[in-house]
Amino acid sequence: EVQLAESGGGLVQPGGSLRLSCAASGFTFGNYYMNWVRQSPGKGLEWIAGISSSGGSLLYVDSVKGRFTISRDNAMNTMYLQMNSLNPEDSAVYYCTKGAGSNWRDALDAWGQGILVTVSS
Repeated sequence: EVQLAESGGGLVQPGGSLRLSCAASGFTFGNYYMNWVRQSPGKGLEWIAGISSSGGSLLYVDSVKGRFTISRDNAMNTMYLQMNSLNPEDSAVYYCTKGAGSNWRDALDAWGQGILVTVSS
């Protein structure tokens, strides 16, 4: 019943930007911590960003800190990932994931289908 749907991926040149969106349904979106996770052949699964239920607390892995911005609009049941200064190492399938609760330590209990981001010239 929980559904997460990513959009906004595609091909971008190095140094460019993309904005991913995650449309959520089937649960009370504003009650849950949300995350972005990516998967690539070289790195495997990698958690990259998380956001508290209210949007007031943001966390990032060091490799994207300063370049990516996670945000959410609870009224629209949507989470976003603004990605700037992209490099080929950012190429991956990006997943929108739902926390099991409102705490950043909670497990991830639902995943979107994933969306491909390719950074290449």
